Amino acid sequence: MMLEIRAEAGFLRATATGEFSMEEAKRTFLEMLDAVAHHRAEKILMDGRKLKGEPKTIERFLYGSFAAHAVATHLKRGAPRAPQFAYVLHEPVLDPQRFGETVAVNRGMWVKSFDNLGDALEWLGWAPASQANEVTHGSP
Repeated sequence: MMLEIRAEAGFLRATATGEFSMEEAKRTFLEMLDAVAHHRAEKILMDGRKLKGEPKTIERFLYGSFAAHAVATHLKRGAPRAPQFAYVLHEPVLDPQRFGETVAVNRGMWVKSFDNLGDALEWLGWAPASQANEVTHGSP
């Protein structure tokens, strides 16, 4: 998996491409958290619409648990508040039942998964729905 992270006004935009693997997903999440700390970002858009693969249920559980634990550690190191994560994915990487999201939320992470960019941007509070839809069709 490849990860590109850009700092934008008040948030981070991470774009992941390639084939999903648990090891790479953990590595890229820690990369995102490092960028969160470096830029003091509070909102993160993780655009994984170009990711390929079909994570197994256990992988969804393990990733959600890992991410929540990593955020908790981030907070213990002095971060002022929990970052808000929006994941934009397509099935089958996106689980229609949002199991990994549920695991992470139940462990204290502020995260939500989406199947479109506009809804993710709106949830993060970055743009009204009309502007978010324009971003979806234009270049990010």
